[in-house]
Amino acid sequence: MNEPARPANTWHEILRQAFKDHDVRLVTYVPDNVLRPLIEGCHADPFFTTFPCVREEEAVGIVTGATMAGMRGVVLMQTSGFATLPNVLASLVVACQVPVVMVVSERGTLGEFNPGQAIVCRTMRPILDSMGIEHHTMTRLDEAAFIADRTIRQAFATRWPACLILSPLLTGGRK
Repeated sequence: MNEPARPANTWHEILRQAFKDHDVRLVTYVPDNVLRPLIEGCHADPFFTTFPCVREEEAVGIVTGATMAGMRGVVLMQTSGFATLPNVLASLVVACQVPVVMVVSERGTLGEFNPGQAIVCRTMRPILDSMGIEHHTMTRLDEAAFIADRTIRQAFATRWPACLILSPLLTGGRK
């Protein structure tokens, strides 16, 4: 007899389940310590094709190509990596209406020591707003499944990129 699946109780289990619920099988990422549990969980799960990229633009390009071939994908990165993306987002993803889902571990706030992270953190949301890219900051575990589900659903329904920003209030931040 099959046992029912236990409910997800961590932010990374919730996101992994949301990816599965929306048939997001491709997971590209630039390595990040905060995202490590999500990355390791995706690598361990045969549902996903998961691999690292050298740069965030590369990950976005791969997910864009996969989308055009009929496969759904996600890009995982930290805040500083987002700083490299405005050109590829504006000239490819937004221009071609590609529903690239980005998951960004937020740095640059709540005691951050690196001024570069803080600058990117302050500019990330205005950049997303200027391109009309839907973004939501996940801060609470009890809201994480709803926010992840609805954001991913909207990205694919509207064929428009979206971004989930993972607050250190949710992830515990950099350790």
